[in-house]
Amino acid sequence: MRKVTEELWAQARADFATASLLREAGAYYAAVFFAQQAAEKSLKAVSLEGFSKVQRGHNLIAIADYLQAPLDVMNCAAELNADYFAALYPEAAGGVPCRLYDNESASRHLGCSERILQWARETVFSAKPVE
Repeated sequence: MRKVTEELWAQARADFATASLLREAGAYYAAVFFAQQAAEKSLKAVSLEGFSKVQRGHNLIAIADYLQAPLDVMNCAAELNADYFAALYPEAAGGVPCRLYDNESASRHLGCSERILQWARETVFSAKPVE
């Protein structure tokens, strides 16, 4: 396995842990952003390991489609896709991000991120123990 793949995977797991902590702390917009980042990095790790190519950009739908991910992973990618910008920028969100997300939306995003990480683990990392 490539070192870069392992590093992306490690960062994806760290981003997911960060998202969980931020949701518990009530920083919902930040939890959503880190959930998106965890999903993005895990999909890019799959792309790198499986296709020797890192997908550019932040479009999770395009990356998951390229990887021929199953429908539930595609649906999760769609759920998280807009949040790269929306969780950070008022002009992208149509409002102040810290006022737009709540525990329910953060939990939904974390669930989608977790599903994408699970699929990535099953697809590429199943031979390695996951911490």
